[in-house]
Amino acid sequence: MVSPHRSKRPWLGAVEKGGAPALCEYDENCYLCPTNARSGGIKNPDYKSAFVFDNDFSALVQTETENSVNEDDLLIAKTENGVCKVICFSPRHDLTLSTMKVENIVDVVKLWKQETLGLSKRDDITNIQIFENKGAIMGCSNPHPHCQIWATKSLTNEAEKEIKSQRSYYESNNNSCLLCDYLHLEIKKDERVVLENEHFVVMVPYWAYWPFELLLLPKRHIASFLDFSEEEERALADILNKISIKYDNLFECSFPYAMGFHQRPFDGLVYDEFHFHAHFYPPLLRSSSVKKFMAGFELLGTLQRDITPESAASRLKELNKELYKY
Repeated sequence: MVSPHRSKRPWLGAVEKGGAPALCEYDENCYLCPTNARSGGIKNPDYKSAFVFDNDFSALVQTETENSVNEDDLLIAKTENGVCKVICFSPRHDLTLSTMKVENIVDVVKLWKQETLGLSKRDDITNIQIFENKGAIMGCSNPHPHCQIWATKSLTNEAEKEIKSQRSYYESNNNSCLLCDYLHLEIKKDERVVLENEHFVVMVPYWAYWPFELLLLPKRHIASFLDFSEEEERALADILNKISIKYDNLFECSFPYAMGFHQRPFDGLVYDEFHFHAHFYPPLLRSSSVKKFMAGFELLGTLQRDITPESAASRLKELNKELYKY
């Protein structure tokens, strides 16, 4: 595994603390709050736990015909069919994964599993991507706690790259799983591990580019949400809550990030090499207002690190387990 070049700046100085926007439990102008109207006058039910609905402004649609373009094998495009859904984590407008009760996050995990099961049975769905964009700095226009599911017929670019890497390692190492082996190495070294419970480990990956990037791995070799036991559902909810608290405590703000789960494709093929995991990509560098930008040499040459993964892990690991009341 190749690591980006490391900066000689181990930590970039004083922490500028942020604040949290004052949010109410219910916002009459929020299109995700219970009983409120969404686009076209559709009203949300008076939901009491996690709630899912089809995205009113879906980026993916179902079409009967597939259109394609191929001009001299240089300009190539084709129609992508799929489904876009929204999952509200809670009826409360003012909560996040860090402030929700673990038992309520379990409801969210169960819904992720339920939606994966339903979508995986469709002939027109291969890739099921569950992700959360948190915070205005990540382009999230509504602070109500929610995530999205984009399910597509084709594999995404990232899915294709990960499958290729995991399969190549698997075939070259006597059917050994790449991420299982990597997990064992990280636990043994204990330099980049931030959190661990009975079923999951969260670490700053060796190849991390974003300053406080994280990788979440199950200890058991599982390929999708469909493989989760009830104990693992609760363990995932617990560790998501704990890592969100650490993130919030880092700069004493409601910490923004893009987070998503990668699970095996659902095309009827066997993926023994694939290991379920989640990525966290937070944009903050050294304070609640200083964003990491990719520019110059990083765009045109090679990615650079502002801090090492070991120093980022140490910083996160030492933070309090209880949420700071910012």
